[in-house]
Amino acid sequence: MIEGRPRVPSTSSGERVSAAMPAAMADQPAATLLVNLEQRTVVYANRLAVELGPGIELPVPLAQWSRAAGLRTPDGTLLEDGPDLLEAIAAGSPERGLQISAARASDTSAAGEALWAVGMPLTDAPAPLADQALVILLPMRQQETVRALQDISGDLHARAATASELSFTISDPHRPDDPLVWVNPAFEQVTGYRAEDVLGRNCRFLQGPDTDRSTVDRLGAAIRAGTTVAETVLNYRKDGTPFWNQLVISPVVDGSGQVTHHVGIQTDVTVQVEAQRARDAALDDALASEGRLQLLAEVGQSLIQHLDYTLSIRTLADLTVPALATWGFVAVTSDTGRFDRLHVAARDPERVQDALDLENQDISWLTRSPSVAAALAGTPSHGPRPFAVDIDGLPSRTTPEQLTLLGRLGLGSALVVPLRARDRVLGVLCLVHADPDGFTAQDVATAIEVGQQAGLGLDNLRLYLRERDAAVTLQRSLLPTLPDIPGLDVDATYLPAARRAEVGGDWFDVLPLPDGVTGLAVGDVVGHDLRAAASMGQLRSVLRSYAWSGESAGRVVSRLDELVRGLDMADIATCIYLRLDRDRLSYSRAGHPPALLRLPGGEVRSLDGALTTPVGVSTLGDAAPEAEAELPHGGVLVVYTDGLVERRDRPLRAGIAALTQALSRVPDGASAAQVGERLISTLVSESPEDDVCLLVVRRT
Repeated sequence: MIEGRPRVPSTSSGERVSAAMPAAMADQPAATLLVNLEQRTVVYANRLAVELGPGIELPVPLAQWSRAAGLRTPDGTLLEDGPDLLEAIAAGSPERGLQISAARASDTSAAGEALWAVGMPLTDAPAPLADQALVILLPMRQQETVRALQDISGDLHARAATASELSFTISDPHRPDDPLVWVNPAFEQVTGYRAEDVLGRNCRFLQGPDTDRSTVDRLGAAIRAGTTVAETVLNYRKDGTPFWNQLVISPVVDGSGQVTHHVGIQTDVTVQVEAQRARDAALDDALASEGRLQLLAEVGQSLIQHLDYTLSIRTLADLTVPALATWGFVAVTSDTGRFDRLHVAARDPERVQDALDLENQDISWLTRSPSVAAALAGTPSHGPRPFAVDIDGLPSRTTPEQLTLLGRLGLGSALVVPLRARDRVLGVLCLVHADPDGFTAQDVATAIEVGQQAGLGLDNLRLYLRERDAAVTLQRSLLPTLPDIPGLDVDATYLPAARRAEVGGDWFDVLPLPDGVTGLAVGDVVGHDLRAAASMGQLRSVLRSYAWSGESAGRVVSRLDELVRGLDMADIATCIYLRLDRDRLSYSRAGHPPALLRLPGGEVRSLDGALTTPVGVSTLGDAAPEAEAELPHGGVLVVYTDGLVERRDRPLRAGIAALTQALSRVPDGASAAQVGERLISTLVSESPEDDVCLLVVRRT
């Protein structure tokens, strides 16, 4: 066992050491090796030394570490090729050190930069350090430090005290509580404890109120197991100030393999840990901000994407709740103030069924909630903030089953955010955490922003859907009811554009005329507003009047154009009018896409003749051009507006080609309704960009 204490450097020696170690050594410590002189091996390397010789598993022979670091003399000779130069340096020869260079850079030196290497044998330290030495590699540009260290090179113990950021301790496991039996001056400088204060005591005196107990337990377990352990632990100096201690404790064994002592090598890494913590905190803030923006973007996108009020509410809850809480819900009210939609969501997949069961309960648990009522009334003068769930008050306003479900979902703290529309609060976003302190300030700020965005978004969607329903109702009221015509199977489809609430100008008409002929018309007024709808109604009425007179297709289109231009009824409109007399078909087109005629067997013909300018811009004389075709038994006539075939990613010509191909593949025996369904499903997306009007006539 090791008795006594080491010699403490004299005051003059300590002063010379302090003078020799300016801020460069404190702020940018040197690369340091601990070398076993007897075994000629490197047994420890600090962080900077690891950067010079990476990927080396210690202990390692001196020559191998020198080779990995690429150490050279000024003339370019590798140290490993010289006469044991690194071993000589470690042994303290030459005393004033030797200039070398390393192939790699570290935090304090560049690759190939001149370094001053000096060895510090720990000859006056107790075993097992007595046969070990420190090797310090310091950039030569720190000339003052180099000269000062060279000046004190004869004082080996003083040089040991300059051992960069390393401090050493030795403890004796054969004594009760494994007490310290030796510490070096660097330990005294780092901790503020003098050697006489700590010798004979276990080093747990460095622990304090915020020392992590699990780290201490791991250290103790490794020491008891006789293995080397490395940990970074929060320790405390004698004056009570904390510091982060990067600690390596290694067992020293005798020839029989028995542990005789423990050697502790300690490094004050407070600056590095705090810098890393600052980087981690900045990263956490950045990730939180990114997550917040991502959530807001997803909420906004979902409200734009879904033109379904109920689906938007469900999506809002499913996006927001898992991101900010343990569980929660979105509830909105009708115009009368009664809850008419509710969706409960949970973060934990195992609680999803509980959320669904609560959603399917009667809503008494919701309507009796004071916080929900206050949010709906808009009474709080302050912004929403988390509050502890009133668990004691829940039994009086819930059923036993509701209370069970609420308890299983988790009741700690809650946050109720009103969903504010333009003129009222239309609902609430309620977030619940199982943890009483589960909400962060970032969570609250995000929830408030989500509530503001969702309130306006849901209000916009509700107004849009209301106007769109009214528009579609008006549009359909202007379209005719299909008559029953002997010998003809007729079907018509009108689909409003999904991206607009305005009414459009598309229309169709089927007219059994007095002379036994069937009149067919499809038109499209430019625009998507009430003016277009009104013009559509007028054009349809005028065309009906002229068609009823029995005039030819070309004459009907011409007179329609005259009236439109004379009365300024519409800006521009396209129209196709056809007269079907048994199998004879005559038609005229005013700027309208060609009708298609499918013959039995699958051949499709385009009725692309008789084209003139759109209605309202014509300079025709007595009649528009007219063309004829034949519609045989089993033949199918398809008349449509451009919304069926044209869209942003498909021009009109390509759309007509796609329609022709789809029509050719329709089975011969398909009814008019089946043909229409086939064409709509093939050519029209779920959210059509434009109004779609399709008229299908099959001759039976």
